[in-house]
Amino acid sequence: MIVKPFKGIRPPKELVEAVSSRPYDVLSSDEARMEAAGNEKSLYHIIKPEIDFPAGTDEHDPAVYDKAVANFNTFKANHWLVQDEKEQYYIYAQTMNGKTQYGLVLCACVDDYLKGNIKKHELTRRDKEEDRMKHVRVNNANIEPVFFAYPDNEAINAIVAKYTARTPEYDFTAMPEKFRHTFWIVDDDTDIRRITACFAAIPSFYIADGHHRSAAAALVGAERARQNPHHRGDEEYNFFMAVCFPASQLTIIDYNRVVKDLNGLSDSAFLQALTKHFTVEQKGAEIFKPGRLHEFSLYLGGCWYALTAREGTYDDNDPIGVLDVTISSRYILDEILGIKDLRTDKRIDFVGGIRGLGELKRRVDSGEMKVALALYPVTMQQIIRIADSGNIMPPKTTWFEPKLRSGLVIHSFG
Repeated sequence: MIVKPFKGIRPPKELVEAVSSRPYDVLSSDEARMEAAGNEKSLYHIIKPEIDFPAGTDEHDPAVYDKAVANFNTFKANHWLVQDEKEQYYIYAQTMNGKTQYGLVLCACVDDYLKGNIKKHELTRRDKEEDRMKHVRVNNANIEPVFFAYPDNEAINAIVAKYTARTPEYDFTAMPEKFRHTFWIVDDDTDIRRITACFAAIPSFYIADGHHRSAAAALVGAERARQNPHHRGDEEYNFFMAVCFPASQLTIIDYNRVVKDLNGLSDSAFLQALTKHFTVEQKGAEIFKPGRLHEFSLYLGGCWYALTAREGTYDDNDPIGVLDVTISSRYILDEILGIKDLRTDKRIDFVGGIRGLGELKRRVDSGEMKVALALYPVTMQQIIRIADSGNIMPPKTTWFEPKLRSGLVIHSFG
């Protein structure tokens, strides 16, 4: 893989907690407006600039993108964001529930994305790509990083261990998640060259989170190359910012479903229909969590049920057919509930496992939803197998946690 160091634009140590934010796509405009209330230094003013307009303002209005640029310039003018003088790599560690994962912040190559060396496991939507493309274009920068995995590499691990033994540049616990975020600077020229060489021997990156941001950054880079009659290939727009983690360190949690109705069936008729492809066991009122592959948890009418997929409903030799999201989509959501397209059907919603199964129960008990389905999480090995085979996962399959904190460092094309 082609990677390079870069001159990061970062907040001073004393401002990092005020500037940093959650990613733009994990909260609504109203939630961002609340989190940024009273904090003029919050990165939300750049990544969700609609918060500086009256509630209800279209986040895709040209004036909103212009406000992002104005705010970015204000942050730099006020020295809330300051550019490093030297091209360097950075190490970003996240700690959740006592487990720490260590990522290298670097610039990945647009050409590697376009050639398929940066591998996807999800489809992207053109409207979301275009939104992020506009954001990259107007700011002339990757304000937020994408989240990659790579095959474990001992030489890279040794360099990371050398720096993480030192006092970090940033070290704070972010709200509301209460996850710890730690950040070091790799500024030694020998180590910088070694990191670049180590990644040159790695055949692929795997997008863990940030498919739309990756696509947008790569498309803008290709666009800039076409527009530049003196294009060389080493300009900053040929690269985009990523945090790359060893695959073995990453945590994928469940990504669950809630559905508004039973497609005209009574509770008992729905449960009976499930027995065609699943064994169904009533578990009672206590929350029941799936404990293994091909086991599901269902909540209906105040009661939890264990569903176990029968033989023949999955294919262990098919990287897509073996997935629990495929089994549940085919034999529950489609065949019984009539939900054909998870991307567009308004009868279904999705709940990240970070919220816990109690959130599924709450949404059903409130009457907002009729039934909830919890899935056993996919593994990183399954994602790599699917990406390597050129397949695409069904929608809403993976939820990585913790999410990258935005605002620790920015990559500018300037």
